[in-house]
Amino acid sequence: MTEFTLDLNDDQRQVRDWLHGFAADVIRPAAAEWDEREETPWPVIQEAAKVGIYSLDFYAQQFFDPTGLGIPMAMEELFWGDAGIALSIVGTGLAAVGVLANGTEEQVGTWIPQMYGDADDVKLAAFCSSEPDAGSDVSAMRTRAVYDEAKDEWVLDGTKTWATNGGIANVHVVVAVVDPALGSKGHASFIVPPATPGLSQGQKFKKHGIRASHTAEVVLDGVRVPGHCLLGGKQKLDERLARARERAASGEGGGRVKNAAMATFEASRPAVGAMAVGTARAAYEVALDYATTRSQFGRPIIDNQGIAFQLADMRTRIDASRLLVWRASWMAATGKAFTSAEGSMSKLFASETAKQVTAQAVQILGGNGFTREYPVERMHRDAAIYTIFEGTSEIQRLVIARTLSGVQIR
Repeated sequence: MTEFTLDLNDDQRQVRDWLHGFAADVIRPAAAEWDEREETPWPVIQEAAKVGIYSLDFYAQQFFDPTGLGIPMAMEELFWGDAGIALSIVGTGLAAVGVLANGTEEQVGTWIPQMYGDADDVKLAAFCSSEPDAGSDVSAMRTRAVYDEAKDEWVLDGTKTWATNGGIANVHVVVAVVDPALGSKGHASFIVPPATPGLSQGQKFKKHGIRASHTAEVVLDGVRVPGHCLLGGKQKLDERLARARERAASGEGGGRVKNAAMATFEASRPAVGAMAVGTARAAYEVALDYATTRSQFGRPIIDNQGIAFQLADMRTRIDASRLLVWRASWMAATGKAFTSAEGSMSKLFASETAKQVTAQAVQILGGNGFTREYPVERMHRDAAIYTIFEGTSEIQRLVIARTLSGVQIR
């Protein structure tokens, strides 16, 4: 088993420095423009594809890093550059994780390459789980998938919302209800291939932050997908549903039946925490530089304890967040169970840290921090999403409390 360490090896340091250079030289100079335009930054994604960052090979190498630190390290550096552009670059990864978490080896090999394309023909993918009335409460999901046995096809109907790359993606991964009587345990994930009739983009959202990332509704109207597009296959689904029905009939509350959406979110929570660490670190560095160069009353403002202590707290929270993220990532990579909801802990603490640190950075910069002439204003807007998407902070606390107590707290 790989031992936990805080020292990156030579290969990891080389990748980190490479990503940091891309974030500094390519992402940051474009950040303000694409934030204002509120459009997908195709030129930056294409540049990332050309150098090998936006590629299946790169993410596979990081994902299978035996230490577990490849993905969080990559997320931190890219989001240090800019959260909106970085999310456009890595957004496809959530759909890929959905396939990895729920699909067969054949499905992984077939669909994930189509999610990325290549440097000459860049593709995107979207993971579609949330609905207008089903965000944190996945049991309220209404999108239905009905099996047409005669044609060996699944028919999907419903509306998804808050989908990164929704409607513009080449491949959509859609979570749908296959057995309403089982609540959240009656869900399954489906691949919707390119140009499938019946799938369309609904409303595109104008957002408070991460504006360079495309977020929209996805409408499914009689969408038919082949039977092999059910992630995991029908036999596995039937067996899972049968176990869930048996437990429901016997009144058993114990045991756990895998939920398609939750399996994806559990795998991605430490990575989201790493994104938050990157944004927080970026804001802290701007604030530190400003505090050491900005003078008031004849001296740098960092000479004031009110400023210096804030910076000390900011850095402490950032480092603590990174440690929680790295621990959870290492545990996942080495097969250690999250017996204390360590994945949720990392996402919760890092997300709250990003909101707090970016707010403090704005305060340290004063009036300048409130203008778009300085990047902390954008970073503060971007940071708000971390406590909301892929499980709100309230949901993370619920998961942690339930795990620690064994009580189904509501």
